[in-house]
Amino acid sequence: MLLSMTGYGRVSHAFGDKTIHVEIRSLNSKYTDLRIKMPQNYREKESDLRRIIAERVERGKIDVAIDLNSHQGDDEYGLNEPLFRKYHRELSRLAGELKIPSGDMLQAILRLPNVVASAAGTVSEEEWEALMEALNAAIDNFEKFRLAEGAAMEDDMRLRVNNILGFLNQLDPQEEERITRLRQRMHQNLEDYLGKDKIDENRFEQEILFYLEKIDITEEKVRLEQHCKYYLEELNKKKASKGRKLSFISQEMGREINTMGAKAYSSEIQRLVVGMKDELEKIKEQVANSV
Repeated sequence: MLLSMTGYGRVSHAFGDKTIHVEIRSLNSKYTDLRIKMPQNYREKESDLRRIIAERVERGKIDVAIDLNSHQGDDEYGLNEPLFRKYHRELSRLAGELKIPSGDMLQAILRLPNVVASAAGTVSEEEWEALMEALNAAIDNFEKFRLAEGAAMEDDMRLRVNNILGFLNQLDPQEEERITRLRQRMHQNLEDYLGKDKIDENRFEQEILFYLEKIDITEEKVRLEQHCKYYLEELNKKKASKGRKLSFISQEMGREINTMGAKAYSSEIQRLVVGMKDELEKIKEQVANSV
């Protein structure tokens, strides 16, 4: 079970002659970055809202929009008439002095800060319960979205890890051919440089063994296989929040793959290593979008 860091949930909840709308969106972020947009009369409850959301919603750049609509349409928002008149007076004066067309001044003033504001008031216990019901339902929908996205990501990650294991299994025959070709090429180079009769075969065998030990990739193959199996084990765990651990394992996988590439000295092994790197990059993209 894996959670995607991107998610969406929306709920509309009727309460008396009002409707409470709650919408939650999230995008990628290393940390929990929570922003809440709400009516002015809910500001007194902001700390409680933040605590409740943070307890249920894990990591990500999270935007929560809470909107309150009145069916009567006349009690939630008011016009600040003194401020409106002041803006109109000052703008009209400036427009006259600078000979600027006033245009649609009404719409311009209405968009200025604090001209139109929600009516202040205390949230009743019943309204707070209704808000909590709407918020929790929106979070439920949000989590369902994240789980569905996470399931698709999880399937793709399993495919990519198994592809890396498939490339890994193709290394053994290529490695045997690589050793044979290296031995032949080094022996031929010595013959060309020193002459066949002057080659000390015992010394040559010692040198070739030393060289082959330096480019041996057996340990890297074993560790990469272990990392891949560990990655699949973590994916199979029921814990939803495991993106950080998967990220760490993928970094270790990349370290082993890079070392194998540096020791390859074979076009076929390099081709397999490039295939592994391509699969690993796709895994890292998915991990970056997981909680």
